[in-house]
Amino acid sequence: MRATRRTRLLVTALAGIALFTSMTACSRADGGDQGAPPGQDQGPAAELRLGFFPNVTHAPALIGVHNGFFAKELGSTKLTTQTFNAGPDEINALFGESLDIGFIGSGPAINGFTKSNGEAVRLVAGAVSGGAQLVVRPDITSPQQLVGRTIASPQLGNTQDVALKKWLAGQHLTVGDGPDQVHVTNLDNPKTLDAFRNGEVDGGWLPEPWASRLVLDAGASVLVDEASLWPEGRFPTTVVIVRTKFLQEHPQTVRDFLKGELAAIEWAKANPAEARTAVNEALSQLAGSTLSDPVLERAFAGVTLTPDPLAGQFPQLAEDSVTAGVVTSKADLHGFVNLGPLNEALAANGQPAVDAAGLDTK
Repeated sequence: MRATRRTRLLVTALAGIALFTSMTACSRADGGDQGAPPGQDQGPAAELRLGFFPNVTHAPALIGVHNGFFAKELGSTKLTTQTFNAGPDEINALFGESLDIGFIGSGPAINGFTKSNGEAVRLVAGAVSGGAQLVVRPDITSPQQLVGRTIASPQLGNTQDVALKKWLAGQHLTVGDGPDQVHVTNLDNPKTLDAFRNGEVDGGWLPEPWASRLVLDAGASVLVDEASLWPEGRFPTTVVIVRTKFLQEHPQTVRDFLKGELAAIEWAKANPAEARTAVNEALSQLAGSTLSDPVLERAFAGVTLTPDPLAGQFPQLAEDSVTAGVVTSKADLHGFVNLGPLNEALAANGQPAVDAAGLDTK
């Protein structure tokens, strides 16, 4: 009996040692302090998984990856990337913890925060303002002529989908399949171009470069430039969000990543021609095709690269989601914004801090 008991004690002890070894190995693999509890600073991450879209409206991401700005600032942290067509899919990847940081539209960013009861994600920076238009067939010259027509947006509930439906509501037009309604369909951006050429859709509320592609490559006309709907033409088309747990456990990695974004933006502003080339080369690698120079120039002319997320616009964006019928009640966005890492990176560059518009507190 005693021998059996000693054997059981030995097995238990060995199991405990194995468990401890496994836990410390996982901690080291994550690049953090051994034994640091979840949700606390664990130092630099071993890997950062980044999501973004192959769009001009995600230029800081494309340039940051293609020109190595992120990799340089991240040092030993491995950068892996994944591309998406629209925000809802990227939000699902963040929820599933297969992504850590994402460049994303403002609408899905808000929805990700609210659907997780304010827990899953935080807004940590801006990326691009502007760069979205409603482009249509040339014979459509007024909102009322959209009745009975089919208009595309990239995905149900994405940033352009919300903007389109909110604008239609403001024009006293309803969305549906009836003859006196506007038909809204959700298509991947490349499919929208093909569908427009084939006569299957009559236009789309699209981000760049797809708005420019429909105009210059397929003969569309601009019915609405979204910039005309916002004060001073500024609205957050693309922002940067991070999984809350990743931000808590690896704040230095997030700050270093944002230093890379700042470097990409500053380089692009100082070298506009080279920035367009870098974006085109990145799009070629990701999508297998390049954009013509006129499309690139038109697309870049409509966007502003900025680390400021324009947080003051987000309450209106949350209200727009209600108007568009995407959600039933306006989201409370307090606690959504955490600009601490960004403002630290800006201060290190001698640049002024950006404002969280009161959304950094509960």
